[in-house]
Parts: sequence; C-alpha cells; structure tokens
Amino acid sequence: MITGSSEHTIDGPATRFLLALARETIQRRLDGEPLPSPDPGDQILLEPRGAFVTLKIDGRLRGCIGHVIGVAPLWRAVRDNAIAAAFGDPRFDPLKADELLNTHIEISALTPLRRVEFDGVIVGRDGILLEKGTARGLLLPQVAVEYGWDRETFLDHTCRKAGLEPGCWRHPDTVISTFSAQVFGEDES
Repeated sequence: MITGSSEHTIDGPATRFLLALARETIQRRLDGEPLPSPDPGDQILLEPRGAFVTLKIDGRLRGCIGHVIGVAPLWRAVRDNAIAAAFGDPRFDPLKADELLNTHIEISALTPLRRVEFDGVIVGRDGILLEKGTARGLLLPQVAVEYGWDRETFLDHTCRKAGLEPGCWRHPDTVISTFSAQVFGEDES
C-alpha cells in the first residue's frame, strides 16, 4: 500500500466495500442488470476523490482506467471506473463473463494533486501527472515500485506516456504534479 497523509486513509471496512462494489458492478454489467447505487454511509466514500480501477488476470494487466481529479464521490468513481476498466480500456477487448472469476481487482484512491519540481518526486510515494502543452501523461505510484525505477526513469516513462521524448521533464514549460494513492486489492482486504 502506498499512502499520502492519514486524513485520506480509507479503513478496512471501506476498502472491502469498494472492492465488492467494483466486482458487483462488473458482474451486473455482464448480466445486463442495472448498476448498483448503494448508500455507503461512510463519509470518506462520499468525498470527491480521484480513483483508478486496475484489473489483472494471472498477474497481467487486463484493464486500468481512472481519473486523477475527484469529479464524483469515491464510491461512484470506483463503480464507473470498474465499468470503464472492464469494458472500455482501448488496449483490451471487453472483459468476458468467464474471465471475471480469475480477475483480480485493485483500487487506487488518490490524494489531491500538488505541483512540484522534478526533484520533489519521491519514488514509492508519488504518482506523476506530467503536462507539456496539450500532452499529458500519468503513471500511478506503484508503477515505479513494480519496475524498480529511480526518479529519472519514472519521469522519463511518464514523458513517454504523454507521447513526448524522454527527458521532457527537464523543459521549463513542463508541469509536474504528484499525488499519493492508497492502493488495495482483493487479496489484501
């Protein structure tokens, strides 16, 4: 788990709620049923938060969609991004019913963005949103950890994700923002 400040920490019951919601949402879409509209009760789940939903099968990415800025209550962001990750990630075919049982769901609940200089990026804590002109690239905090990247490599890969040349982060017109994420999956909850 990678986290920011404790004021943004989601407790065990809320993480289990969100993971169950993501799975139920995907199942309902597969079954042609209406999406769930729960009343989560927990105040932190009602706060607008950025969130990503990542789907993996046998440890391999199967879909990942999210929003870095909170435009909806966290529970709804998870529900909507679960649908998008399962059926709308352009890198993959839509998830099939027989795949859901083997699908591992991971949620990244994000903290608000903060603008930093390149040396303010801390691998293991920060995700990066890099912007230069109309180009934007984003990588979640866990990506650098999973690949064992140092700060410069992490920044270079974020440049590539934006469709820019590695090293673009050194340009004075490049804006670097960071965020933290509380990452939890079905195996950890």
